[in-house]
Amino acid sequence: MPRPGWSLVVPLKPLAAAKSRLAPVAGDALRPRLALAFAQDTVAAALACPAVRDVVVVTDDRTAGAALAALGARVVPDSPGAGLNAALAHGAQAVRALRPGAAVAALNADLPALRPGELTRTLAAASAFDRSFLADASGIGTTLLCARPSVELRPAFGGPSRRRHSASGAVEITLAGVDSVRRDVDTGRDLAAALELGVGPRTALHTAGYAGRS
Repeated sequence: MPRPGWSLVVPLKPLAAAKSRLAPVAGDALRPRLALAFAQDTVAAALACPAVRDVVVVTDDRTAGAALAALGARVVPDSPGAGLNAALAHGAQAVRALRPGAAVAALNADLPALRPGELTRTLAAASAFDRSFLADASGIGTTLLCARPSVELRPAFGGPSRRRHSASGAVEITLAGVDSVRRDVDTGRDLAAALELGVGPRTALHTAGYAGRS
């Protein structure tokens, strides 16, 4: 039987280009493996969330696509090829092509500490608004953007997206105790903070002995 709840759209760059700001601490050999591990732990946690019906990953990376499909995600190609927000809009369209009444949310692929229970609470709060978002740990970006059924997602990720999403009319979710949903990883400092929260098993495997270099 189909699961009720939200459909999450998770965008992922080709691994060779992903997480470039981690290169100083991870190197070019480990960096793509970390990007994949982050995405795997993010998708696994999302699929374990009872509020989530399914996860659609938008990527052209065959290795990542196969690994995430093995977890239970539906993988669609980034056919627009026009950047992050176009990929997210395309993923939302792919969801609603099959399920027109779906509640859709865009979720970052770099949330390796994501907790299903914290995501459940965040999505419950989002259900009160037509469009809503959760700011990242820095208070500048966005890690989650939600749209209720029949409401256009209108993603504006990248850089100071908190300000753009607020200006677009989306309501900011101000919820305490959901640090794992806010903790995206772009830099060595971010990774150290995620490790302090406690990351998923795939990220943990690749960061054993990491000493918080930044």
